[in-house]
Amino acid sequence: MSSYDIYQSPLSGRYASKEMLYLFSPAKRSSTWRQLWIWLAEGEKELGLDISDEAISQMKANVELTHEDFETAAAEEKKCRHDVMAHVYAFSKVAPAAAGVIHWGATSCYCTDNADLIFLRDGLNMLLPKLATVIQKLSNFAKENRNLACLGYTHGQPAQLTTVGKRACLWIQDLLMDLRNLERARSDIRFRGVKGTTGTQASFLSIFNRDHSKVEELDRLVTKKAGFESAYVISSQTYSRKIDVDISNALSSLGTTCERIGVDIRHLAMLKEIEEPFEKDQIGSSAMAYKRNPMRSERMCSLGRKLANLNKDAADTYAVQWFERSLDDSAIRRISLPEMYLCADALLILLNNVSSGLVVYPAVIQHRIDLELPFMATENIIMRLVARGGSRQEAHEHIRVLSHQASDVVKKEGKDNDLIERIRKDEFFKPIAGDLDELLDASTFVGRAPQQVEKFTGPEGEVQTALKPYAEALAANETTELRV
Repeated sequence: MSSYDIYQSPLSGRYASKEMLYLFSPAKRSSTWRQLWIWLAEGEKELGLDISDEAISQMKANVELTHEDFETAAAEEKKCRHDVMAHVYAFSKVAPAAAGVIHWGATSCYCTDNADLIFLRDGLNMLLPKLATVIQKLSNFAKENRNLACLGYTHGQPAQLTTVGKRACLWIQDLLMDLRNLERARSDIRFRGVKGTTGTQASFLSIFNRDHSKVEELDRLVTKKAGFESAYVISSQTYSRKIDVDISNALSSLGTTCERIGVDIRHLAMLKEIEEPFEKDQIGSSAMAYKRNPMRSERMCSLGRKLANLNKDAADTYAVQWFERSLDDSAIRRISLPEMYLCADALLILLNNVSSGLVVYPAVIQHRIDLELPFMATENIIMRLVARGGSRQEAHEHIRVLSHQASDVVKKEGKDNDLIERIRKDEFFKPIAGDLDELLDASTFVGRAPQQVEKFTGPEGEVQTALKPYAEALAANETTELRV
């Protein structure tokens, strides 16, 4: 049967990176279990248990599974209905000298949960540099466009001017929150370690003849071998599923940010002010050949929405765990944990690609400003006329009448805003006619937006401070390519 004849997740077939797909692959999962058994056996041997050098050697020689190993494990699981014991059986077949000591004192969650913690940690280590790279790219974009005035929008309606760079900083600030959340989630992850069937370490206490110090040392040794600084002192048969909730909340929060950014870019593309990259041979529509659909940002919204909702799987699963453990957590975690990381990975690939090639159209932006700025400038015009000796109330009434006339031209006739031309022709405003160009300078309407961008993204600003740990990844300045 061809791979085209069976369902494949779009996350694996279309969106996620090879390195993230491998992290959650059967090969990585099963070989990590074997590595955990090796670390356990090494620790037990170091503490005096009778495990031969040959047993350790055979285990190490077979840490990577062959096709035959997987088939052996699959056949055994079909009989015993227990995945870990099936893999113990398959491992013992290729490491017969270790057959009696593989999994000694452990429970299934020694393999499954410790492996999951390794994957959760390593997955965050993959995602964080990718997120930092996106932030750096958007920061460069913000600095390049810090002075480019554009219409701000509140309630979906034109509002006071901002700048293209300042708007990008809104995205960056939210991504910095995600960076902080993911860093904290990663630093909080500890190893489950060797805890036994209900977390009491009773089996290991028995193996070491009630020598508590050796049980604690075994826990420390295996934790260190797995690359963790510490293990949870308290666990049940599993590590607390609250940890999944914590990590999923951070990842789901990233999903909301990605959808938020994608929505903004789609609206800007609709206004023809900013576009995502559009390749030479890219087709926007099968029917309308002229279309330049923002498919990257639309995909980003779709995957962001999916990721934003995946934390509910973790929360619901944690909430219904019984006492020391129940197995209703297993199947859902096999699906939702990889999906969270694959979604986040796919989103950061998209964000990198988009932020590497955003196209800005200053002429369109200026045209839209020209349509609205005359109305926004009326207060300044009134104040300038008063400063030249005019009446504030009379000026206000003249502006009111002319503004309504200009508004009718825009709304009823579909023409450009001609308020300024009407003001130029009105004798009442003759004393300030020469000041009108100055009063309509868009750069005077953006407040401190350029300075805020500079402070935020500059050498000692929040962005660069947060990105310092990722200098190596940022030096690569990688632009990701989409698979489809």
